[in-house]
Amino acid sequence: MRIATLVALLALAFGAGALFAQAPGSQPEPSCHMCSADFVSKEELAAYRRVAEATNVTDQQVRSLDIGKANVQVAYLRRGLLDEPRPQSVAEHSLVTEVYVVVDGAASILTGPDLVDAEPRPPDYRAVRFLNGPGHNAADVRNGVVHEVEKGDVLVIPAGTGHQFVKIEDEVHYVMVRVDPDKVVPLMDAGDSEAYLAEHGESVR
Repeated sequence: MRIATLVALLALAFGAGALFAQAPGSQPEPSCHMCSADFVSKEELAAYRRVAEATNVTDQQVRSLDIGKANVQVAYLRRGLLDEPRPQSVAEHSLVTEVYVVVDGAASILTGPDLVDAEPRPPDYRAVRFLNGPGHNAADVRNGVVHEVEKGDVLVIPAGTGHQFVKIEDEVHYVMVRVDPDKVVPLMDAGDSEAYLAEHGESVR
């Protein structure tokens, strides 16, 4: 599924509630007034992949856009070999929903809303400040479900749902779309992305 298509579907879902709330015969106002579309090319994502492979950084934000009633983010993530889950590595994002689109590799991911020994993430934590807002780390989830994901698969993790990588055979790469209705994540446009990549010796021009 193309990233632009996925973002458009998410934006449409947010607009649907407002549509049905209109009085009969009335026309809804756009929830994002006179907003422009944004485009992330495969070349730009490839540049983020190279940065991930060179630096071992797991999560890189590519965009964070205001779409009216919400913000939406696009990120590039890479995770390496994992034989067993790390302690206290269940992550939960209280306000941000995440959609994983696997572009390479495979992994086993545990998900579930009932967290065991949850601890709030510090407010100065990088992910809290710049990626996915406030949340928790936990030791496990009760009655969790393990998803076996591979290239081409999509996994939707609602806000408040714990998730943990439990096994990665080699590595896994995925593009993430984050839905941020409370606008807790700072904005990031194409210019910010270009500057970030330039700092790491990459360019998409």
